[in-house]
Amino acid sequence: MEVVNSTKTLFILSGQSNMAGRGGVAQKRWDGVVPPECASDAQKIYRLAANLCWEVAQESLHHDIDTKKACGVGPGMPFANAVKERVGTIGLVPCAVGGTAIREWARGEHLYEDMVKRAKAAVSGGDGSEIAALLWYQGESDTTSQEEVDAYKHKMEELINNVRADLNLPNLPVVQVAIASGIEKKYVDEIRAIQLGMDLPNVICVDAKGLELKEDNLHLTTESQIQLGHSLALAFLANFWTEKAHV
Repeated sequence: MEVVNSTKTLFILSGQSNMAGRGGVAQKRWDGVVPPECASDAQKIYRLAANLCWEVAQESLHHDIDTKKACGVGPGMPFANAVKERVGTIGLVPCAVGGTAIREWARGEHLYEDMVKRAKAAVSGGDGSEIAALLWYQGESDTTSQEEVDAYKHKMEELINNVRADLNLPNLPVVQVAIASGIEKKYVDEIRAIQLGMDLPNVICVDAKGLELKEDNLHLTTESQIQLGHSLALAFLANFWTEKAHV
């Protein structure tokens, strides 16, 4: 069902596979199980599809965005369900693609430009919709070498500054997830330290460490994605949302 002319509070969901969602995926297929925390809400939670049209959001959110892998449960739907009573009608803008390193999100690269295009499309309807935050979960692919670690802080700060400039939102809130896993365990702590120590205005970090991983020791389980979605919601509401500013 396509949705037209509904004012929405918008959230960009971006990064790599743990944002796209691998909860419930095994043998390259999603089991289709949708927990109550991830349930669709035809009145309040919408999704910008790959064709830039709005539709009722449902798992899996990234099925037509992260198309080279099977997508399952991610943090987006539990996040939206957790904040909807406070923020009203929600528009989710899925942009995450699995297996992507931070260098692939540089300005001029396809992933970055597509994210900006989708974000701009989300606010182009003239219905008063506004982008409330970028939710970002990425870094597992940058744990393979010291060179990647050394470049990560600058590239992540550059990404945030570029997104804010290109969307004309200089104070855009960013809720970043500190990774719980990586392709190479050797450099996970180094990437985590950079993420947890990020010192830019309106950038906060939610820690995924301790959340249960699937057997691949890389991707979060469905239950962990629900927990992460709730943590993202609490962080956003506590740091960036006040009712008085949105009435």
